[in-house]
Amino acid sequence: MSGEPIVMADVVGPEPDWPVTIGVALPIPEPFLGELGAYRERFGDPLAHAIVAHITLVPPTQARDEQHVGEVIAHLTDVAASLRAFPLVLEGAGTFRPVSPVVFVPLAVGEPEVRDIEALVRVGPLERPLLFPFHPHVTVAHDLDAEWLDQAEEAMRSYRAAFEVGSLALFVQGPDGVWRQRVEFPFGG
Repeated sequence: MSGEPIVMADVVGPEPDWPVTIGVALPIPEPFLGELGAYRERFGDPLAHAIVAHITLVPPTQARDEQHVGEVIAHLTDVAASLRAFPLVLEGAGTFRPVSPVVFVPLAVGEPEVRDIEALVRVGPLERPLLFPFHPHVTVAHDLDAEWLDQAEEAMRSYRAAFEVGSLALFVQGPDGVWRQRVEFPFGG
């Protein structure tokens, strides 16, 4: 956020069909954003075009109305203002198989900080139960045949990305199923 007021239509669209689906994540900077997206495409993940690389803090959640979205924005503004940038390293490959057909890049540095942020974010207007325990990661392959998941896991074993995390992001899923970052909340206000 640049200090300018947030226009609700810029967040949820000019005529939203309530409820809208939102999510909160730590954004991944370039060039890693593009690299991880290219891997996901290469592995044939059908959601590669709809979901950019990110570290989920709050999974898809229904926002009831404009007031609810306003409460979420105020909450995220307050949380981000209380945080300081920190280093994060993504390294190697992991999988949730056989529970879930997912291959991901785990956090080698920064996991405690991410867990603390998730606990701060997922309260108040974003409080909700989780289907699975929170495990910070970046997905690179999801719901693919086992052979593609194997290839993804092998290809990512040597992957490494190091960067500084300095913001939270609010994503909104459009009617086309594509997730778009709508508001970024820089750490420290």
